[in-house]
Amino acid sequence: MGEMKERMLRGELYIADDPELTADYERSQELLVRFNATGATDAEERARLLRSLLGDVGEDVVIRPPLRCDYGGYVSVGAGTFINFGCVLLDVAPIRIGAACQIATRVQLLTATHPIDPHPRRLGWEYAEPITIGDNVWLGGGVIVCPGVSIGDDTVVGAGAVVTRDLPAGVVAMGNPARVHRRISERDAVQIPER
Repeated sequence: MGEMKERMLRGELYIADDPELTADYERSQELLVRFNATGATDAEERARLLRSLLGDVGEDVVIRPPLRCDYGGYVSVGAGTFINFGCVLLDVAPIRIGAACQIATRVQLLTATHPIDPHPRRLGWEYAEPITIGDNVWLGGGVIVCPGVSIGDDTVVGAGAVVTRDLPAGVVAMGNPARVHRRISERDAVQIPER
């Protein structure tokens, strides 16, 4: 493994314009082209491509194309998770999505970031911070999760929110920046019909 890839994986400043990283990126983009071209009845092929692209894919995961990511290999998705159309996973650092999550359309999980200092940024240096999404989290349409954020189990994030800081388990959050609106409580209980 080369120096820039090692630096990237350690969360240190690195230069993305590196032959090894470029080769990894090109591989993932080829898989994404094939995945995004699958039809609604190509579930087996879609699942096979996801397992080739992503680092870890649990049972009964559904991801609807189009999907976008940098490398794919740094993404893990827990069993029973559903990811709707147009998800963007900038996986320069690990992205861990728990089990039984609901990820709405056009959600963006963005691990990549850049120095505030203009000099290294001008020279092309960047870095990344991991994102962790707990189990049974619901991210509404267009939610943006920023680098380094963790979202606790069972939390709901309202559509259009920009999550800049960690969110605890079992809350409803919304806004820009996302703030906890309230805890999820017994008043949220729903009668589940029998099947």
